[in-house]
Amino acid sequence: MFVLIGIVVVLGSVIGGYVLEHGNLSLLFQPVELLIIGGAATGAFLISSPSKVVGIVTKSISRVISAKGTSKDEFLEILGVLNGIFTKMRKEGLIAIEADIEKPDESPLFTKYPSILKNHHAVNFICDNLKVIISANVTAFELENIMDLELESHHHEAMIPAHSINKVADGLPALGIVAAVLGVVLTMAKISEPPEVLGHSIGAALVGTFLGVLLSYGFVGPIATHLEHIAGEDMVTFQVIKIALVSFVGGAAPQIAVEYARRVIPSGAKPGFSELEDAMRK
Repeated sequence: MFVLIGIVVVLGSVIGGYVLEHGNLSLLFQPVELLIIGGAATGAFLISSPSKVVGIVTKSISRVISAKGTSKDEFLEILGVLNGIFTKMRKEGLIAIEADIEKPDESPLFTKYPSILKNHHAVNFICDNLKVIISANVTAFELENIMDLELESHHHEAMIPAHSINKVADGLPALGIVAAVLGVVLTMAKISEPPEVLGHSIGAALVGTFLGVLLSYGFVGPIATHLEHIAGEDMVTFQVIKIALVSFVGGAAPQIAVEYARRVIPSGAKPGFSELEDAMRK
């Protein structure tokens, strides 16, 4: 929602200010300039990106509009499923959860929390590390190192869309200059025309520079920054899971391990101690 509001504010401010200065809107409507800049930017992106990167970036664009971050209720569900797993392991032994982590979509521990089942990356992260715990006698230090390696790889991949789109944003002002130079070349071919014709042609050429800068700093650059924030928010979920697992393997009781995990949740979505306690009772 805020992305759409931001787009409206940018366009309204720029175009509104131009109109208030008695500018002619028809001069800004230069579809050929947009074709040159947009087409060149797309081509440059395809040249610089392997097919895997193109696929990742294409899928991530929709998240700019749809992503809403992890809510307090969703964090409570994550903590709830971890508490259920730890309690079962403490009471029935490590092997008791083998069936749950082999088929989490059929496990009573996971099916009670539908939102976490939708987060396939988080479910896989939980189950993969629990398999390590029950199959090898790992220490908390070793488990933390294993998870840190995975999180580093995951974060690197999650940042690919932001980095790729940011490079496109960096190139847009230069591509705007390319469009402007082409406009000047066309203007020079009309050197024998009256001044009003030359003025219109030069104005149209300068629109290329304007569009390149506006697209870079008003739209494409902010989209890249938004994707960075999304990647950072996704990492919080994995950090919560990591802290809980490391604490439990280190010898903490289920409730204490979950409490350690609660402490790393950002303040805007962090459930209170009483809220977590009530959720665990339920």
